[in-house]
Amino acid sequence: MKAVLRMTGAAAACLMLSAGPAHAVGGKPAVDRQTLVVALASGPGNLDPQVAPSVDSAKYAWNVFDTPYGFDVKGNLEPRLATAYKISEDGLVFTFTIRKGVRFHNGDSLSARDVKYSLERILDPATKSTRRPFFVNAVESVQAPDDGTVVIRLRRKDGAFLNKVAGYLYVVPEAYTRGLGSPEAFARQPVGTGPYRVVSYQIGQSLELQRFAQFWGEAPKVNRIVYRFVPEASSRVNALLAGEIDLATDIAPTEVERLQANPGLRSLSVPGGSPVFVRVYANDPKTPLSKPQVRLALNYAIDKDALIKNVFRGRAAPLRSHIPDSYPTDPNKGLKPFAYDPALARRLLAEAGYPQGFSTSLMCTTPTFERAFCEAIAAYWAQVGVKAQIRLIESTASNRLNNTHQSGPLFLSHFGNAIYDPIHVVGGSIARDGTWADYDNPAVQALVDEVEGVNDPARRTEIFNRLLKLARDDGQAVLIAEPQLNYVADSALQWSPQVAGWSFNFRQVTWK
Repeated sequence: MKAVLRMTGAAAACLMLSAGPAHAVGGKPAVDRQTLVVALASGPGNLDPQVAPSVDSAKYAWNVFDTPYGFDVKGNLEPRLATAYKISEDGLVFTFTIRKGVRFHNGDSLSARDVKYSLERILDPATKSTRRPFFVNAVESVQAPDDGTVVIRLRRKDGAFLNKVAGYLYVVPEAYTRGLGSPEAFARQPVGTGPYRVVSYQIGQSLELQRFAQFWGEAPKVNRIVYRFVPEASSRVNALLAGEIDLATDIAPTEVERLQANPGLRSLSVPGGSPVFVRVYANDPKTPLSKPQVRLALNYAIDKDALIKNVFRGRAAPLRSHIPDSYPTDPNKGLKPFAYDPALARRLLAEAGYPQGFSTSLMCTTPTFERAFCEAIAAYWAQVGVKAQIRLIESTASNRLNNTHQSGPLFLSHFGNAIYDPIHVVGGSIARDGTWADYDNPAVQALVDEVEGVNDPARRTEIFNRLLKLARDDGQAVLIAEPQLNYVADSALQWSPQVAGWSFNFRQVTWK
């Protein structure tokens, strides 16, 4: 595994644009028809899929690792390392039948013991897994009675447990991982069972994957995937037009409009499944943000429709709650987005004891959000007296701060969909012990605790509706929008992006 010092965004972009000869788009790959070159806004930050904190990690991990069950392109569950499962009548015991003949990239054979170890590794606080909060309160024990069976016993029923297994339980080889001695060592030399294996990682520049000849499933059509990290959106577009890449991700809506006229390119847009919101550090009673009137004022002060029209060019939907409408369930029945009402915002601030407003700061991640977007939010707040200083920070650093509750007092966030169930967002950013939560409402928490033990889909949806209405009416977050995910590719590239999900699945990608 080769590692180099992280380059600046400008240097990385220059390297990208100067590497290799340029080709015309429209059926002429950047390298060849056995290679896919993808430009990402940022890298995964950490190649250990159990530790990795950001949505960027899933863009690589889905191709290198497997879970017992996974998701198809529309979010439906499908078997991966397990061929079947059974749930006990009381809903507390999940029994998985492990697929035979699977090998890890280092040649080790997969057994039930590796699956058992992988879940226990996530549960171990020493691993510092960002997946731990979704398992630690539910899992009582994990057993591997034989090489082909894993039995997971829960302390309490968990209606989304199978979805969590599909989204979070990346399986790693026990003997190999233990031998390395630390999560940091595994992140430098990751080994999975996926269709591709890691062959090169240049921090801040590129990640190269190679087709794994002993993959248990259908062999990928493309032999090599090269991720190149290009922070500037304009540089990703220029690289695509120059034929230096085959697929550009995180494309601004204005660029999609421009590129659609090029017959050699194909644009793909799907609902993102990712709410854009401002995380509010509400737990400190010494700050204005501890008062619900203040949090609600921040919501009413922003003209979301104007942002959607002018910033997202209409390629977004207003948030009615913390859960986007593109999720398979409908937990937002009867809820409406916050109206734009600056007069009401001023009255709420006065009721809270801040008739002249107050000063605060807003942390924004680059290149995820452009400075102009952050400034637009701050400008709306300034009109009602809330003066927010903009703090721009690079994505890897901001992820580290956000995962350790150091991104306050306000943090412009988006939340990737990993399990196609609302509990993912709720458990991570609304629940009392959520990795990305600094909010505690006992009434909301009671509903979080209740819904986690419900298996019936209709009842789960009803509880989520009550929970999300309480959180919304309490100003738990500043709700903005659900943007679409925009991609532009060579017109001959055959690939479908994940609907309402940030993960990349290149198992079926091919050239026409």
